[in-house]
Amino acid sequence: MGTPTVAARDIPRTSAARAREVNEAEIRASLAIMGSLGADAWSKPTACTGWTVRDMVAHEVGQYEELPKPWLMVSRVRHARRTHPGLGALDGHNETQVEERGWTSGPELVQEFARLAPRGARSLRRMPAPMRRRMRLSMIFPEGKELPEDSMEYLNSVLVARDTWMHRVDISDATGVELVLDEHDREIMNQVVLDLALDWTGPPCLLELSGPAGGRHRLGSGPPVATLRADAVDFARHLSGRQPRGELRYEGDEDGVAALVTARVLF
Repeated sequence: MGTPTVAARDIPRTSAARAREVNEAEIRASLAIMGSLGADAWSKPTACTGWTVRDMVAHEVGQYEELPKPWLMVSRVRHARRTHPGLGALDGHNETQVEERGWTSGPELVQEFARLAPRGARSLRRMPAPMRRRMRLSMIFPEGKELPEDSMEYLNSVLVARDTWMHRVDISDATGVELVLDEHDREIMNQVVLDLALDWTGPPCLLELSGPAGGRHRLGSGPPVATLRADAVDFARHLSGRQPRGELRYEGDEDGVAALVTARVLF
């Protein structure tokens, strides 16, 4: 039997219990790839303009460090207003995370990630669910208003794993270290597709995504007028604005293909 086609809008949002499993699995997978890096890997450029692999891991350490300390997040946003006035709140904050660990070596960052990432993920779980749902990310980052759900619940269930996952892809792309995928990667990718569907205004289209994180998903309602066939990770690169490393194959109606080409999801 072939892979069933699922209406993308019907993909269930990751539950809090499942998020715990996914976040923990992604932390383990990221630690594995970080720990495998040789001395020459840390200075390699990544898909994030201006960031080396070392910079990217410094950012990730900073992200998890802040989860149990939201005041640290606010402090970095305020600092970035002075030091990076030309950047938005989120981008400036991210640059501050990197700068604060400017002299920390790659192996030392791995040790920090191993210590801080599980602690940060646990801190989100300990927050009462009603509070996670009520607290707005846009109170700190105005960019949060553009998210499908402007809440700490969405951060816990979707964004923590997604951000870490995409940067694991970036590290693999930059260094050539194999990207190992399993079932938790499919959960992360399904949430990407769900967010794409929630914001979809184009005609009905079919996604045929291959690889361990793939699946068949229908965007919009009605018979699909265009189809995209690609590896799931390549499609994620595309949706994030990164350059795909493999071929994205489009066929069908011109408007449908154009909508797929220009589709983006916040990472």
